[in-house]
Amino acid sequence: MKLSGPFKQITTLNNLPLKGKLNDEFLEIVSNGGILTENGKILDVNDFDFLKQKFPDSEIDFIDNEQIALPAFVDAHTHICFGGNRANDFAMRNAGKTYLEIAESGGGIWSSVQHTRAASEEELVDEILKRVDSLLKQGITTIEIKSGYGLNVDEELKMLRSIKKAQSLTKVTLVATCLSAHLKPRDFEGSSEDYLNYILDEILPKVKEENLASRVDIFIEKSAFHPEESKVFLLKAKELGFQITVHADQFTAGSSRIAVEVGAKSADHLEATIDEDIEFLANSNTVAIALPGASLGLGEPFAPARKILDKSGILAIATDWNPGSAPMGNLVTQASILATYQKLTTAEVLAAITFRAAYALDLEDRGILAEGKKADFITYETDNFQNILYHQGSLKPKNIYINGEKIR
Repeated sequence: MKLSGPFKQITTLNNLPLKGKLNDEFLEIVSNGGILTENGKILDVNDFDFLKQKFPDSEIDFIDNEQIALPAFVDAHTHICFGGNRANDFAMRNAGKTYLEIAESGGGIWSSVQHTRAASEEELVDEILKRVDSLLKQGITTIEIKSGYGLNVDEELKMLRSIKKAQSLTKVTLVATCLSAHLKPRDFEGSSEDYLNYILDEILPKVKEENLASRVDIFIEKSAFHPEESKVFLLKAKELGFQITVHADQFTAGSSRIAVEVGAKSADHLEATIDEDIEFLANSNTVAIALPGASLGLGEPFAPARKILDKSGILAIATDWNPGSAPMGNLVTQASILATYQKLTTAEVLAAITFRAAYALDLEDRGILAEGKKADFITYETDNFQNILYHQGSLKPKNIYINGEKIR
């Protein structure tokens, strides 16, 4: 049994609703607080002196300078398994080139496919771990990672095996998602429907056999897969026992409705979502995941986060860290910027990168500091939790705990 503290403030995020808007007054703040943990779980969050007296035999993890604590962050949408670099894409976009022009000149997703195919499994593992460490330093202890730059049996399995190997080498929780339906590869002979059937018949059975991922994603867009064929694919993937998530409404509206109709855990992007679809999404238990990094990388509008919350939807915020449209990979910076433009409260942002993001990954054991929850929490050397978003990512965590153990 270990008692960490005393903390100037502990922001527990306990007793907050899963859906809808949040006022900062709703936040439970424990002053002079302590966090009692055992076997990777939280036993109690309470006044430090009270816990010290009640559990006199507990090991003391004494905090001798002024710090605050809150749940560790969750990044529910990344593409950090990739090879190569697309800095030239970013430069070309800023010089006025269109997506199609960039793709025709050798850039775009297909560029990342070629680089990732050329990388060995060992090289991919090494790069994943470097990016995981970068996210960990930000206080992120749960990270979703997609495949989708392999786009054939051998290469998609290589990516997913790399994620699984990386998991064995880090204490951070890595959640693998099979995004073989990222786009139809140029070297596939057949229609997009044929390719989706190839995924269902050839890739997903092997993914299941090797226990490489329990989640399936698809990019529904004019440049990728059309709504009708995507819906058929998702329902079949669900029949195979996979959870579903969707790249939805990034450039054109309509696919967030499909995410809801197939019972997806989340609909991600949503930059082009229209008002009637916002209401449809908000009336479901499908999480709306805003990806402000993609908006910043592409110069596109932000997802309508404020409207989603006002309609009582579930909002999460993730980095979308990828080599093309969202290379920043800084969750708090992106969330802080989104909050400024969309007028999100501090409580709404913190919920969106903790327990609401965890819900999108079907991990309801974390993101809240309360009895029975996973003891993943972070501390900042400051006297006020509001300073985290105020500094827009420049204030870094002082200490990071996973399963109650200080790892950084």
